[in-house]
Amino acid sequence: MVEAPLYGTVAGVMTRKVLTVTPDTSIRAAAKLMGDNRVSGVPVVDSDGKLIGLVTEVDLLRSRQKDADRESWWLDMLAEGEKMAPEYLEYIRDAHNTVRNVMHTDVSSVTEDTPLEEVAQMLVEKGVKRLPVVADGKIVGIVSRADLVKALGARKNW
Repeated sequence: MVEAPLYGTVAGVMTRKVLTVTPDTSIRAAAKLMGDNRVSGVPVVDSDGKLIGLVTEVDLLRSRQKDADRESWWLDMLAEGEKMAPEYLEYIRDAHNTVRNVMHTDVSSVTEDTPLEEVAQMLVEKGVKRLPVVADGKIVGIVSRADLVKALGARKNW
């Protein structure tokens, strides 16, 4: 097996235009943003742009399953046998379905000067697809497995 070390730092391969959401973003809006942009996860930032979490497609799918399990008995109890307007049901469903309720906050991050070899190791060991890039706690980019593959493909001596 031929090993191809990755040279350089995150700054050379990261994506600088980062899609983000806030904790108050609706799950529906987060799913649309991710789907429209064909990404499987986005960082969650506070009003100052500081990284506070990450929400992924798995988080969204998992939340939907939990909602489906909880929703029917709760709505039945609330309705007390009465038929509820679809608009009201939709309001209830969306009122508490925010990123805050599904995001995970135990997020690893890197800086622009983190070596790519270290990033590759983190991605593999943590089983994640992307790592936010931060400076002073604020998100300045994102580096993904795809970014590392592109870096490998761009090497002339491999």
